[in-house]
Amino acid sequence: MVTAAITGLGSALPSAVDQQALWDAFFCRHFAASRAARRIFTGSGVRRRHTVVNPLSEDLTGWSTAARMRRYAQEAHPLGHRAAAAALAAADVAADEVGLLTVASCTGYGTPGLDIGLAASLGLRPDVQRLLVGHMGCYAALPALGSAADFVVARRRTAVLVCLELTSLHLQPPTADPQQVVAHALFGDAAAALVLRPRSGNTPFTGPPRLELVDVAAFTDFGSGDHMTWTITDLGFRMELSPQVPDVLAEHVRPGVKSLLARNGLDLPDVRAWAVHPGGPRILDVVQDRLDLPESALAASRTVLADHGNCSSATLLLVLQELTGGGALREGGPVVAMAFGPGLTLYTALLHAIPEPRAGGAPPAR
Repeated sequence: MVTAAITGLGSALPSAVDQQALWDAFFCRHFAASRAARRIFTGSGVRRRHTVVNPLSEDLTGWSTAARMRRYAQEAHPLGHRAAAAALAAADVAADEVGLLTVASCTGYGTPGLDIGLAASLGLRPDVQRLLVGHMGCYAALPALGSAADFVVARRRTAVLVCLELTSLHLQPPTADPQQVVAHALFGDAAAALVLRPRSGNTPFTGPPRLELVDVAAFTDFGSGDHMTWTITDLGFRMELSPQVPDVLAEHVRPGVKSLLARNGLDLPDVRAWAVHPGGPRILDVVQDRLDLPESALAASRTVLADHGNCSSATLLLVLQELTGGGALREGGPVVAMAFGPGLTLYTALLHAIPEPRAGGAPPAR
């Protein structure tokens, strides 16, 4: 049986800016020193973010969407290239081995697009296939991962996935709307990438823990489509985030995860690690509560939220990178990844962590 295995992860981040400095030097004035806005920034769970456009030195609020897209074209390519190159190096994969390049982004567009530019700069073959996953938002990494894995299994060739979001390009004009305050308190910029390779049977891997993709599932609550929106306006893309989002997630997360696990012969206690998209602190609290998880289960997600903010589609790959780098997957076992976004949509994935080889022998059998 052939499976698709994640054999390399990489990321690239623009310059960091302190969350408190953002509030003190820009957003305090931007939101008219609102005490409610201050509370939202303080309670965001974010310590710092990375941005290609730092509002402390460059205010984009009056920029047209066209100007913002020109800046996206300028900033996105070098960031995406660094992330993809890092993932290829971690996987020890040469550029000419790649059969598919998938790019997920909802913060910028243009043609020829980021996928074509990356294929050229990375030195991929001219016959490489490309897939662009656009405007799906925070959960885009999982359907993109599922599609790339299908290619790997069907064609027995390597695929690269790049998730890149530059949310700082979409700073909106001053407003009293609390939904805008939440969005501007949470989101940051990042590029993250992974390499998927075909794996047959118990073929061993060396190095850090590897992850096989086992299954992917989706659930969309069609009655709550207006709770989270990402609308193209004349002044960039504008996000609306209803305070009811955590309540909708609370209704669906447990049955959704249990269904994914049950069809693979597993239940919640079998899961060794959790890679949860940190949409915000309330989202993580809801997941932890509804799944009866210990605080430690979401430590990687809370760390990513604190260090990077919510980076939309790139965030989940950052959480996987945090998990693998921190040794949480060293012993192997089932891993559940999940992310949520417009729809409202909950995407889940079941992965299997391949244990690290033990001294003097192959990794233990699954």
